Amino acid sequence: MEDLKEPLIVVLSAPSGSGKTTMVMKVLDKLTDIRRSVSCTTREPREGEAEGDDYIFLAKEEFRDKIDRGEFIEWEENFGNYYGTLRRQVEEAIEEGDDVILSIDVKGARRVKRAFPESVSVFVMPPSREELESRIKKRALDAEEQVKLRLKESEKEIAAADEYDYLIVNDSLDKAVEELVYIISQERQNRKKQNKKR
Repeated sequence: MEDLKEPLIVVLSAPSGSGKTTMVMKVLDKLTDIRRSVSCTTREPREGEAEGDDYIFLAKEEFRDKIDRGEFIEWEENFGNYYGTLRRQVEEAIEEGDDVILSIDVKGARRVKRAFPESVSVFVMPPSREELESRIKKRALDAEEQVKLRLKESEKEIAAADEYDYLIVNDSLDKAVEELVYIISQERQNRKKQNKKR
């Protein structure tokens, strides 16, 4: 009898500017049977961002309605805007037998871990504070005040890195992606072994 595949929920967190979004996209190119959970946000789309690909863009009132209806696994207000993960996206992936990867902050990751204790968490660390500051500034997406806020928030997030199952230092994007692919592949193998023992 064919082994039933137990879908994997991968939670990826990192300070702003650490490259987690790029890492996720590259992982999706390298692995099959895994999909990305697209977060909802109330912030305005940036140049080049597409609805449903980068984010699901919602008005604040619509976002609050979804909070009231319990549609989010986790949600946060960051830098004046709401961000959240829709429960149905994760549940649909699981029901269809696909692994799912969530790119969310530390507070959101804690909530997902409570909702799905079997999830696997990975923290992406910048090589240094100086490099992180340089990356945030190079993106030229935020005003100076926002850059300061993001750096302050990043210190809190880095302090929570030991809560995660795995830690990756992104000093080389290709190497960091390979590490993430390896982690997911190993976790898939572990699930298969556990299923065979049942």
